[in-house]
Amino acid sequence: MAGQTPSQTVGPFFAYALTPEPYGRQGIAGNVMAGDDTHGDIIRVEGRVIDGEGQPVPDALVEVWQANAAGRYRHVDDTREDVPVDDAFTGFGRSGTDADGRFWFETVKPGPVPSRGNAPQAPHMNVAVFARGMLTHAYTRIYFSDEAEANAIDPVLNTVDEARRETLVGDARDVHGRTVYRFDIRLQGDGETVFFDV
Repeated sequence: MAGQTPSQTVGPFFAYALTPEPYGRQGIAGNVMAGDDTHGDIIRVEGRVIDGEGQPVPDALVEVWQANAAGRYRHVDDTREDVPVDDAFTGFGRSGTDADGRFWFETVKPGPVPSRGNAPQAPHMNVAVFARGMLTHAYTRIYFSDEAEANAIDPVLNTVDEARRETLVGDARDVHGRTVYRFDIRLQGDGETVFFDV
């Protein structure tokens, strides 16, 4: 009897299906997640995907899933009627990396969401990284440097060794009156981003 099919790497072919815009096709999600009708503070999250030698990964895919500005996910399992849904925001986006490993998202600052036992989680974005040579996707989170008080009590962030928590925090900057968070994803080596088992 045949065993399990062996694992295969994820790419680089995935770009044709998951980020098809450069090939003249419409994708199901892009990196512009918020517009004029979206509630909340519009922010930009940008960074690079870097390998263990500090080199850019030019054909990776960064996928994000987040709550809206009120702290509600656009998902059937989020049934909290006291927290509004934003019809102009799905909370899901994809960005391929360019030749320098850069990615970016135009989105809204997410609100806090409850964890198990209703303990509040700090505002964050959930992230999946796909890249050639990886047998499985890498999962991480982006927290925000201007949410220090919320970050200090976040139940997930507090499971991470304190010396490595900074790899999960996007650094806030004001760029022409707009908040931009810098968040690099290092796949391995010194300063490796903390990744979570799913």
